Amino acid sequence: MSTRVVTIGNITIGGGAPLVLIAGPCVVESRDIVLKTAAKLQKVAKKHRVPLIFKSSYKKANRTSVESFSSIGDKKALSILNEVRQEFGIPILTDIHAQHEAAIAAEVADILQIPAFLCRQTELLRAAGKTGKVVNIKKGQFLSPYEMKSAAEKVEATGNKQILFTERGTTFGYNNLVVDMRSLAIMREMGYPVVLDATHSVQLPGGDKAKKSGGQPEFIFPIARAGVATGVDALFIETHPNPAKALSDSASQLRLDLVDRLLEQVTAIDKAMKKFSLS
Repeated sequence: MSTRVVTIGNITIGGGAPLVLIAGPCVVESRDIVLKTAAKLQKVAKKHRVPLIFKSSYKKANRTSVESFSSIGDKKALSILNEVRQEFGIPILTDIHAQHEAAIAAEVADILQIPAFLCRQTELLRAAGKTGKVVNIKKGQFLSPYEMKSAAEKVEATGNKQILFTERGTTFGYNNLVVDMRSLAIMREMGYPVVLDATHSVQLPGGDKAKKSGGQPEFIFPIARAGVATGVDALFIETHPNPAKALSDSASQLRLDLVDRLLEQVTAIDKAMKKFSLS
């Protein structure tokens, strides 16, 4: 099924357009890491002719422990993201966690992301919608795909229909997530472009002695391949030059030098699926 089209600059998501990559480090840790990651991603994306949107949270409000890293400072982090936008000409996606953050983040970001745990927060969704920016709603780990329609309607009530749905796994017992590939098809049937977050999907929430989330990054590749074969409009990947030293989600980010190989695989699958859908 073809979905409605969401546009960010010259990038098209949905409507049968080629796969889009949304990628970057989990959180803005430093200017050096962000700029180096953006440069590498842009080079690899151009090699595979994949439209790129740079993703990084300017702060992390949902952390497992009070000791977990949150931000280098809102203004500093947003300034670094704006530098990426200006220097590389790449659209920016970042999270918001409260109503007042929507207008602030919208000064820099092209896409405002609603975190999974906040996807039912009516006023947050409305605040994001009112900015006129594209709104990426991450499906809560506790929701069925059918319930995402109601979340979208809260944004649409503001007159904004530039909406994406992102699958990031569903709670499966304690400290575990599972990706139900049916969810991708169900949400696309609603007419919205669907994104697969293949890195948060391998998290083990609170699985590292309840102090931080664990992860199984060895499953990023198979989940990404399966999702693209099922039919998604964009692939979401958190990536870091050295995940073991990342200040957030160190156990689930993809090593930056592996993005090239991943794109080689998923673009081939995407082209085959688009060919089948047109035949």
